[in-house]
Amino acid sequence: MKNVQNKFINREISWLDFNQRVLQEANDSSVPLIERIRFLGIFSNNLDEFYKVRYATVKRVAVSNNTSRKLYKDRTANELLNDITIKATDLQQKSFKILDQIIKLLEKKNIFFINENNLLDYQIKYAQEHFFEKISPSLGVIVLNKSRKIPKFKENLSILLVSMELVDKSIQNCIIHIPKNLDRFVELPSKDSNRYIIMIDDLIRYHLNDIFKIFSPVAIQANMIKISRDAELDFDDDISTSFLDKIVQSVKDRSSGVPVRFVYDSNIRIDSLKFLLNKMKIDDDTDSIIPGGKYHNRRDYMKFPSLNKADLLYKSIKPLNIKGFKLGENTFNKLVDRDYILHTPFHKFSFIINFLTEASIDPKVKKISITIYRLSKLSKVASALINAAKNGKKVLVQIELQARFDESANIKYAKEMQSHGIKLIYGSPNLKVHSKICLIERIENNIIKKYGFISTGNFNESTAKVYTDLTLFTSNNEVLDEVSNVFSFFDANYKKYNFKHLIVSPINTENRFKKLIKKEIHNASLGKPAWIKIKLNNITSYNMIKALYDASRNGVKIQMVVRGICCLIPKELGMSDNIEVISVVDRFLEHTRFMIFCNDQDNEVYISSADWMTRNLDNRVEVTTPIYHSELKKEILDIFNIYWNDNVKSRNVNSKKVNSYKINNKPPLRSQEELYNYYLN
Repeated sequence: MKNVQNKFINREISWLDFNQRVLQEANDSSVPLIERIRFLGIFSNNLDEFYKVRYATVKRVAVSNNTSRKLYKDRTANELLNDITIKATDLQQKSFKILDQIIKLLEKKNIFFINENNLLDYQIKYAQEHFFEKISPSLGVIVLNKSRKIPKFKENLSILLVSMELVDKSIQNCIIHIPKNLDRFVELPSKDSNRYIIMIDDLIRYHLNDIFKIFSPVAIQANMIKISRDAELDFDDDISTSFLDKIVQSVKDRSSGVPVRFVYDSNIRIDSLKFLLNKMKIDDDTDSIIPGGKYHNRRDYMKFPSLNKADLLYKSIKPLNIKGFKLGENTFNKLVDRDYILHTPFHKFSFIINFLTEASIDPKVKKISITIYRLSKLSKVASALINAAKNGKKVLVQIELQARFDESANIKYAKEMQSHGIKLIYGSPNLKVHSKICLIERIENNIIKKYGFISTGNFNESTAKVYTDLTLFTSNNEVLDEVSNVFSFFDANYKKYNFKHLIVSPINTENRFKKLIKKEIHNASLGKPAWIKIKLNNITSYNMIKALYDASRNGVKIQMVVRGICCLIPKELGMSDNIEVISVVDRFLEHTRFMIFCNDQDNEVYISSADWMTRNLDNRVEVTTPIYHSELKKEILDIFNIYWNDNVKSRNVNSKKVNSYKINNKPPLRSQEELYNYYLN
């Protein structure tokens, strides 16, 4: 295990360990078969984004003038690139074997993959009709030659390199790019009890001679390639250009970002491959060029069809009402009495939509302010805000145009909301807004009364079905006055703001949490109970890790549930003896972030939009809110304990054996199932 003086795990290596946990789900025989193949898609999609973002960042360092210095503490950038390639390639090879196993198991369930060579006679007519009506009109076909520049490809395109041998023995190369709006999988007709699936790549291969009949090829083949580009957005310094326009241009320019990974079908013609690499100016000495199988755009498996096979899918769950709070009840009246917590996907996300819809037509509501990070494609949140504006409410939206890979969707909604008179704040290019807050101002008895919600996740009804997130609904005006200050900070971040209740990045998050940790150290020194329970997506901040190490050395018991990157090393003698870390990966993406401090048995509880990463502490606007209601504090402690007792889907993080499952002699407890039952009962 490589680390920095035995204190920290490299974040890129730790991320690959996380993606290995995703791959474990694809390899888990207890996971339904169709869900397993979808986990392979998630694994592949994760790896694509890793290369576009993290690998690209390391590569930027590697090609700079600082390659000899150990910029990554324990190794140079070039050494790290090599370590990443070795580990990622190993995971890829394992994923190919897992896919082969799943395909064989699907065949036992009478589900068969058909390719261009084994179409059944009665399926050919359907395949031809489907190709010419649905696929062919959408394909982009580019004929390559020595003088013509290679075209710029849009993000996430599936690309086939076509090599044709002509009558005169010359080779003509072409490219077919497949738009991402086409379904990757086509179900073919069946005359028996079997189900037959063909990928559109193979339908295209079956029709290659039709597509290129003008060339009269003697021989023809099509091999998939995949290009991952540096996804960092670059901005110019033109102050006459609006931030919105700069983001629009940067997203367009992403298609010409520097290639950081090139994956190709190992059966490709070598001369055609060299021709393409030369055209794209990809140097095989410095770029990650990886041989693969016939299919390597395997992120598409995320959308593998359900085929009406309930036995091969997770059992559906019906989202619940919040205890003591039903949809249809007046939200404002409910919040006068107490706070409530929404925990998706166990609870109905509709509570958020319902609240915004109520506010949009309530004559007493004068203003709605909200932050938006990632919206669904057909967003009911955006519709409710637009409706509020139509009803004469002042609507202020801080929309984050730099939400990576969702920039285009956010730009679309930004323009639409702007057209309806909604005031938009875009923030700063150097300070991404990641907080999840909403403030509703209502006139009651001639005074302004505030209501709102603060969340760990995006206000996105699509992801709310598969992401676990906590949202606090409150009418606590002391807390909401500080939420109002956060919105003021967006407009004027040069002013000084004091936050007594909220913890806000980049203002005071690191310092406030360090004080809470030091309080536990102080209590431990007095012989009082002292412990910390933390649930995060990632922890990479060396400063926060050092603070936890210090607490551990001073007798504070620390339990952590960390889904993804964890640079902290637990259970190291003399450094982190009192720290334990697990990770839970299951059907829902763990996205909740919360912290519980013993505080001499009077627990202090917080939920947060922020991970403990340098970017979240110093370079983003994040909001952490305290939970004051005693029932809700107990609920969050219960949630943590359910995760901590998981002995089915939890793994030991940074243990001697990477990602070993947490096993004990207790009855099986699967935390996500147990949480649903917790709310059900």
